[in-house]
Amino acid sequence: MSSPAGNRTALPPLSGLPLEELTTALIPLPAYRARQIFKWISRGIADFTEMKNLPRSLREELAGRFTVYSSAVSAELPDPDGTVKLQIRLADGAKIEAVLLADGRERKTACLSTQAGCPAQCVFCKTGQLGFKRNLSSSEIVEQFLFLRRIESAISNIVVMGMGEPLLNLAELRRAVSVLTCREGLGLSPRRITVSTCGIAGGIRDLADNGPRVRLAVSLTAAEENLRGRLMPISVSNPLPALKDSLRYYQEKGGGRVTLEAALFAGINTHAGAASAMAAFAHGLDAAINLIPWNPVAGLEFEGVPLREPAAKEVQEFSRLLEKDGLTVTRRYRKGRSISGACGQLGSIQ
Repeated sequence: MSSPAGNRTALPPLSGLPLEELTTALIPLPAYRARQIFKWISRGIADFTEMKNLPRSLREELAGRFTVYSSAVSAELPDPDGTVKLQIRLADGAKIEAVLLADGRERKTACLSTQAGCPAQCVFCKTGQLGFKRNLSSSEIVEQFLFLRRIESAISNIVVMGMGEPLLNLAELRRAVSVLTCREGLGLSPRRITVSTCGIAGGIRDLADNGPRVRLAVSLTAAEENLRGRLMPISVSNPLPALKDSLRYYQEKGGGRVTLEAALFAGINTHAGAASAMAAFAHGLDAAINLIPWNPVAGLEFEGVPLREPAAKEVQEFSRLLEKDGLTVTRRYRKGRSISGACGQLGSIQ
């Protein structure tokens, strides 16, 4: 499965333009033509020749000025559990991954990336070990969703939890969300979109002030400052007090409940003190804690010792301690591990 390569490297793509920007880009065409083209793109049409309600002369003119998509699918990996991972090749040769998830209730969710590689360098994440290449454009974000929708048309939710740190590419993410939620096109509800950040305090405040009004998840992992800094180097410049202040601000501005995500590793962050610190961080926030037993990635270590996934009993005890403190705790249902499509595994087919 791929989209036509064409001359995408030379011509600007239209797939990631919000309707207002698309209308401006197509001047002197009338606004109704822009709406027609926007709707065709939202349906997954990747070639102007297929936009049948446009005159042939206009389709030919558009093909000379623009391309519809800027990227193409280069590999598709299905998992027996229903997960599908796509490797997507960008116009400059960089590669990213996007994942289609299906939970036990048959809800279909698209997991999208916002960067090629990642600057956060979390020691437990495959993507973090690839280094940072660049931010993705709005088109490159939107196209991931459109590619996944070719596999499953009934996608109801989006999680921006793929490769990269979304709040370090907030401008392009905003444009992409505008496209995905526009009623003239895909019409997804912003409340069905969850953005996961490793805790960029300034980005959370920006999101609170300027939107979009999506759901927010924070990869907390550890609420002990020293340990968190060793596991997630980017957190050194976003210390826990600043992070909590930004989350309070986000909720004061009407941002709603936050999910605190905790990737768990055997013998590292599952002890009683870690649970107590996490509970203390969560108190005063409208938050739920989502426990994520680490998904193995070959070769990843913490301070010279190979990382290990925790035993079920270890996770259960950690959950019990949090619940004892009055917190709402959920556990991430693992999907896509056989294709390295689970949390922390993206980038394995680079």
